[in-house]
Amino acid sequence: MADPIVELRAVEKTFTRGRQPVKVLDGLDLTVEAGSFEALMGPSGSGKSTLLNLIAGLDRPTAGTLRVAGEDLGRLSEGGLADWRARNIGFVFQAFNLIPVLTAAQNVELPLVLSPLSTAQRKQHVATALRIVGLADRMDHLPRQLSGGQEQRVAIARAIATDPKIIVADEPTGDLDRHSAEEILGLFAKLNDELGKTIFMVTHDPLAAERAKVVRRMDKGKLLVA
Repeated sequence: MADPIVELRAVEKTFTRGRQPVKVLDGLDLTVEAGSFEALMGPSGSGKSTLLNLIAGLDRPTAGTLRVAGEDLGRLSEGGLADWRARNIGFVFQAFNLIPVLTAAQNVELPLVLSPLSTAQRKQHVATALRIVGLADRMDHLPRQLSGGQEQRVAIARAIATDPKIIVADEPTGDLDRHSAEEILGLFAKLNDELGKTIFMVTHDPLAAERAKVVRRMDKGKLLVA
């Protein structure tokens, strides 16, 4: 059995709306093994994206302990957390979030700009990432010159350019037709099987969830027991 890369113990998350506290996550325990491909499903408002944001270090729990990639995220400063995210997490979202005036290669290079890599090293990372997603021949294309599926593949190349341990994906096929969605899901499977990336994907799509190795379900801030 692989070592856990994500460990949540009694994690709670409460937001304040107006003056009312709203508990979005309620005492979650979760263990994710390194190299797993996990899908998280559940109705809107069940806490899926909140859980994803905690695992990605974009937010902090109100209570409980959260260890990801060997680090207790609750003990990190804001600067330390930002540095940890840059080294460990790749982000893929429903909206591709590409910068329209930048080429595919320039979009992929963005997370590397503040890294200690030289210009030549950055270019090599970019070329490798675009080759992995099958877009080596589209490096100089602008987003408007690409299909939706190709734009999402550029977004995935950007996510893996830093060689992160974990890829978090929030509805990554939500804006794609079925053919493009299948291509993206096949790419996730390749990243998981061949490169050993741990993937944690929120989705409403049962066909997308079928591609994962583990399917978890949430409702009202709790993980349901299978």
